[in-house]
Amino acid sequence: MSNKTSPSAIADLRKSYERAELSEDASEAQPLRQFEKWLNEAITGEVPEPNAMTLATVGHDLRPSTRIVLIKGYDERGIVWYTNYESRKGHELAGNPFAALQFHWVELERVVRIEGRVEKVSDEESDAYFNSRPLDSRIGAWASPQSQVISGRSVLVANAARYGAQFMLKPPRPPHWGGFRLVPERWEFWQGRKSRLHDRLRYRLEDNGSWVRERLAP
Repeated sequence: MSNKTSPSAIADLRKSYERAELSEDASEAQPLRQFEKWLNEAITGEVPEPNAMTLATVGHDLRPSTRIVLIKGYDERGIVWYTNYESRKGHELAGNPFAALQFHWVELERVVRIEGRVEKVSDEESDAYFNSRPLDSRIGAWASPQSQVISGRSVLVANAARYGAQFMLKPPRPPHWGGFRLVPERWEFWQGRKSRLHDRLRYRLEDNGSWVRERLAP
């Protein structure tokens, strides 16, 4: 007897969202403060991987691609993560420095979407974060030619052994590895609600630097 899920069964999956609401009166005037509030609630609520976010980029062929990265910092300048600059996402951002981020905190029935321009963080910021990482992660940044085709896992193991022997306990930051910062131009906060009448608040950056908050239909 087959245990495979049929397409019709998938289409019939339903969930009623009834945990919370998001009103204009209860939301923060500044999107960064609203994000900080929700992120803290995801962390204190012990949501799995509250720092995980989907990063969407577009290549020179105009084809979008997504992957999961981890937020490593945020402030008024934007949202920061670290990666290999020679990876697919690194090359796509070099050619098209605009991207989108999305957090999905399933247990809280919340989504945050952020769109904007992407820039590299300073060498000083990248050095400071790299040096705070565990030793095996620092060696791994040298060992993995991210997004390139390799013949097998043995390549990574051999590279890690080679760079471990070369750098010992003090591997420097690779020149191809560092941080990106997305400078937000739009934020959207989504709170699931009953009957699919979800709450969606968008913050849009005006030319004068102020944020306009507006409700979108779900």
